[in-house]
Amino acid sequence: MRDDKANVIVDKSFQFALEVVLYCEVLEENRKFVLSRQLLRSGTSIGANVREAQNAESKADFIHKIKLAAKEADETEYWLLICKNTPSYPFDEKLLSHVHELIKILSKILSSSKSN
Repeated sequence: MRDDKANVIVDKSFQFALEVVLYCEVLEENRKFVLSRQLLRSGTSIGANVREAQNAESKADFIHKIKLAAKEADETEYWLLICKNTPSYPFDEKLLSHVHELIKILSKILSSSKSN
């Protein structure tokens, strides 16, 4: 059952998804459709998997969903690095900083979940 009290990873991953949506709109305005779609899928999937983990049926299910979120975060970092290193792409450094923060939090959640 989901617990609706404040949850840092749920909140941060949701806020990040909103930032990604806005950034992808900028990419689309600049006709960068392929990367925009890839980034939109992976960047919003982080929060979706974190949210699913809140309703996990077991500890193993929780760990699996958090691992999926971590994989999506890693993929999102990849697409953001491509955008950053392509001179013709607009880029916002705070997105990369935010995904790095999510990766660290997800990694900590995984390590503490596995050790318990």
